[in-house]
Amino acid sequence: MHHDVAALRSFYYDRPLGRVVQRILRERLTALWPPSRATGMTVAGYGFAAPLLRPYLARARRVMALMPGQQGVMAWPAGLPNHSVLADEDAWPLETGSVDRLLVLHALETADHAAGLLTECARVLGPGGRMVVMVPNRAGLWAQTDTTPFGIGRSYTRGQLEAQARAAGFVPETAGAAVYIPPSDRRFWLKTAQLWERTGTRIASVLIAGVVVAEFSKQTPAPVGPAQRVVIPSPLELLDGIRRPRPSAEPSRSGGPSRRRDD
Repeated sequence: MHHDVAALRSFYYDRPLGRVVQRILRERLTALWPPSRATGMTVAGYGFAAPLLRPYLARARRVMALMPGQQGVMAWPAGLPNHSVLADEDAWPLETGSVDRLLVLHALETADHAAGLLTECARVLGPGGRMVVMVPNRAGLWAQTDTTPFGIGRSYTRGQLEAQARAAGFVPETAGAAVYIPPSDRRFWLKTAQLWERTGTRIASVLIAGVVVAEFSKQTPAPVGPAQRVVIPSPLELLDGIRRPRPSAEPSRSGGPSRRRDD
């Protein structure tokens, strides 16, 4: 089952609960990647990451919101030139190594081929690039209800997410959780959301949170094993025929060896 872009847009922009979740996740992302440090970087998101990418529009060199074909695409951001594009799960219209920061939200849990998606993430990230993945927490209440986008698709534990990312060549950097309020539109929970975030982070880590948040880096290992000797011809060897001309081996008309005439 895949997400629908219209349902995602309605949740994050129209529903009060969705706007609270958007603020929580955006604050978690900007704490890891301060927008002030994104100057000159290429920042991309895959899935439905657009609501969290707006803080980087003013500083980053380029910001892109890639949306899966099965989900659908919407123009983003509103009132500005479009930064969103429809993309296949394992074939993004990006050059290899062209992205510095990558956010994956509402994508991995519904991917047809999760391993292929992570391989594509690794392809577009440059050496030392960072990726943040946000997925439904298997132990949380949000994965148990289908009234929010976090109740669709597979849910993950922290260990499962890290193992899958390692298999694609990523190195775990930090891991945590977010969204400790229940998936409810009641005003009490919405008004006390920040309090629950602070309390949950201190006492529960991932246990009761709705979302697992993990950061990974792409590191290109140095070659190991026997050194490969590279032979570069000397310029004198390349020019040997000019520096020391040799007589032609072709016989002369008189039957003897021909002689070279210096003009």
